[in-house]
Amino acid sequence: MSPLVLVVLLSSLGLGTAMTFASSHWLLAWMGLEINTLAILPLMAQQNHPRAMEATTKYFLIQATAAAMILFASTTNAWASGQWDITYPSHPVTATITMAALAMKIGLAPTHFWLPEVLQGVSLTTGLILSTWQKLAPFALILQVANYTPPYMLTALALCSTLVGGWGGLNQTQLRKILAYSSIAHLGWMILVAQMAPQLTLIALITYIVMTTAAFLTLNNMDATKTATLASSWTKSPTLTAMACLVLLSLGGLPPLTGFLPKWLILQEVTNQGFIPTATVMALSALLSLYFYLRLTYAMSLTLFPHTFNSVTPWRMTAKRPTLLLSTTIIMTTCLLPLTPSALTLLI
Repeated sequence: MSPLVLVVLLSSLGLGTAMTFASSHWLLAWMGLEINTLAILPLMAQQNHPRAMEATTKYFLIQATAAAMILFASTTNAWASGQWDITYPSHPVTATITMAALAMKIGLAPTHFWLPEVLQGVSLTTGLILSTWQKLAPFALILQVANYTPPYMLTALALCSTLVGGWGGLNQTQLRKILAYSSIAHLGWMILVAQMAPQLTLIALITYIVMTTAAFLTLNNMDATKTATLASSWTKSPTLTAMACLVLLSLGGLPPLTGFLPKWLILQEVTNQGFIPTATVMALSALLSLYFYLRLTYAMSLTLFPHTFNSVTPWRMTAKRPTLLLSTTIIMTTCLLPLTPSALTLLI
């Protein structure tokens, strides 16, 4: 892809997200979401492969359907109340339709079926953008609409997403699908407290973006797309493999890593609100996700790749990639838990 075209597309991504962030009018927010969608499509289709084209088509259809639902709900709300303001209290039916559309946009269960297939069809770099940057604009709207959404809907979406994200990733061997189900599970944790404590949703989103960026960049540096490829990663780069294990355990939410921070705070808030059964189910569902993270860690650190003298030596790195962002995100993924009081002070 031409560098000029790439700059235009990335600038359009930033413009669409900034427009949604800054808008208080539903039409402007909808336009920002559409600019985001149209800018990511050429990046997804640049591989010129049938699987990439299939993923691009699926993504376009899902995003177009969700955008049409948002436009329908906002128009219906304006017809009933005479207001296009996002923060204006809307009718429960239109708020429910809007939340369902935003859940479809980010891949919350039960509207999650497109996310693993789309991530599987694109490159790791494009998958990183889909898993992180493309979540920002919809979450800006979710945090504003959550106050007028029926609370049982948010709880149902959260429980369904964490359970589906845990069960769905158990038997996967494709790393991009595993990260897709990981995304679904983490989104469930974020949406659970969107109405009770929006600042905790923001903390969970930032933590998720940092951890997922570290995971995608690590796999991209290793040229790994399948679980079997991870078995030879220790021979190629022992240090990076050791840090990758810590990144995966942080995604699983094990202390004293950074991934424990949002789960701890969210469980504490849900328990304080009196929703003990919900907190119990969420904590148990985290064990499902932890299993496939441990399975990847086992594949990297406790298995030995079968070496044969007739094959190319697996420890030769084919290319050098920039590692500044990789090292920064790995450090943040593993070492930010002691800064929990500072994060709470800044966001609360």
